[in-house]
Amino acid sequence: MNGKKILLIEDEVNISRFVELELKYEGYIVDKAFDGRSGLEKALKENFDLIILDVMLPSLNGMEVLRRLRQSSETPVIMLTAKDQITDKVMGLDIGADDYMTKPFAIEELLARIRVALKRNINNSKKLNILQVGDLKLDLEKYTVSYKDEGIELTKREFDLLKYLIENKDIVLTRDKILDQVWGYDYVGDTNVVDVYIRYLRTKIDERFNEKFIHTIRGVGYLLKYE
Repeated sequence: MNGKKILLIEDEVNISRFVELELKYEGYIVDKAFDGRSGLEKALKENFDLIILDVMLPSLNGMEVLRRLRQSSETPVIMLTAKDQITDKVMGLDIGADDYMTKPFAIEELLARIRVALKRNINNSKKLNILQVGDLKLDLEKYTVSYKDEGIELTKREFDLLKYLIENKDIVLTRDKILDQVWGYDYVGDTNVVDVYIRYLRTKIDERFNEKFIHTIRGVGYLLKYE
């Protein structure tokens, strides 16, 4: 059993039951909704690995369900529809669908597309945990920093400062803003502490690898950029 949880929002009972049985046979955990409003409520309240969403639904159509869902969720969505018009497919993909299938469909193809969407989502999630500028890489999950896969030892404060700089790449950051975001708004002390830690990072990264990541903007603050 793979344990992946799928929400099936489909108002045609026969199709819903058929897809449910096939998904369960493949080891998926399946929850169902038969109208758009209850489906959206389930999608927003619970955690699903993937959603199969019909377009023609009572109470709230699938396009509107997807539009509202995408305001707060990036859960992969495969849309099912009896319509075979290009405009419908384009609209669904533009709103945020990951894939689109037209009824009638072969269950083997649906299963294959589910596997692809789930794999893509896992890869995207991994990428979200990595911040990278040039060959400088920061892994948020492992709390590690490397340059061309060579490890760089940083203290927690140095790591947090580098993370903030990378997240705001190409943006000039004042010392006060850095203090507020990295040290905390209640920090009481000299803003020179920012200069000290910037020097630490330069020693461990810029000077060590003969690169120029951290730049000083005189009279303002710092920015991280890579050319």
